[in-house]
Amino acid sequence: MRTNQRLAQLWLDALATELGASAGTLATYTDDLNCYLAWLAENGLSLDEVGLEQIRDYIATLDQRGYAGSTIARRITVARGLHKFLIAEELGSRDPTSHLSAMKQSRKLPFVLSIAETEALLETAHTLAADSSVGLYRQAGYARRAALFETLYASGMRISEALSLPSDAACPGTRMLLVRGKGDKQRLVPLHEPAIGAVAQWQKLASAYSGGKPSPWLFHSVRNGAKALTRQAALLEIKEAAVAAGLASPERVSPHVLRHAFATHMHSGGTDLRVLQELLGHAGIETTQIYTHLDTSRLHQMVRDLHPLNDGQETVVPGQP
Repeated sequence: MRTNQRLAQLWLDALATELGASAGTLATYTDDLNCYLAWLAENGLSLDEVGLEQIRDYIATLDQRGYAGSTIARRITVARGLHKFLIAEELGSRDPTSHLSAMKQSRKLPFVLSIAETEALLETAHTLAADSSVGLYRQAGYARRAALFETLYASGMRISEALSLPSDAACPGTRMLLVRGKGDKQRLVPLHEPAIGAVAQWQKLASAYSGGKPSPWLFHSVRNGAKALTRQAALLEIKEAAVAAGLASPERVSPHVLRHAFATHMHSGGTDLRVLQELLGHAGIETTQIYTHLDTSRLHQMVRDLHPLNDGQETVVPGQP
């Protein structure tokens, strides 16, 4: 129904102009809204005709279509946000989600590399970057790979944040990077010596290959500096490096895994959660607290696998189900 679409668009416009929602957030919300609007159209319902019973029918439909629990929860959150907006703007007469209980979700812990696995991945990248026998073009590509991996692990930034860094973000002597994160929020993240050296080597080789032609991006195509490195290329490169490093589950390794490795290893080393929250750019401490669960999960696994008296039996760690 056109009225439904018009009202939904008003909410999206408000999110963009009044709350400053990012393009990625708006794209996700638009997809979820389209799912809800399509279901309303299939059932001949206007937004103002939806009640609690219809919302429950919508949830059942999403479940029958095989969506993950997290996807269903997000789509209900979007529907809830739309109806609350309509009430606030006096464009709707009731909120059918007001008495809907929040969905309980089990939090899935992310895949994390151990310190030894992370070191193996980085060492493999550096070994390839040091091999001049492969030619300048390929060596520059390997140097970019090493610089990107080191930067992600040194700072914990998201891959999207790293790939949007301008070329002057890492000038000689730079030890902190200004990162533009979700919601266009800025934060400073640190670089350690291996990352600083790797970035300098990448910039040196990239300049040599291009004849000194500058690029607007810190991580860019070797052949065409005007093009930033893509997420797909970065994903392919880290999986190739994971295979070369002999990691146990290379198919599970991604740029985001280095962000999790940074956070987990920092927390294991004693970094305060509030500091970690600031470094990661999390809006709330709840998201950062997952790394306390990762620490406990790894402790459980170590006791199970390594304790000489365990005999392969499950060991219960306090706080673990």
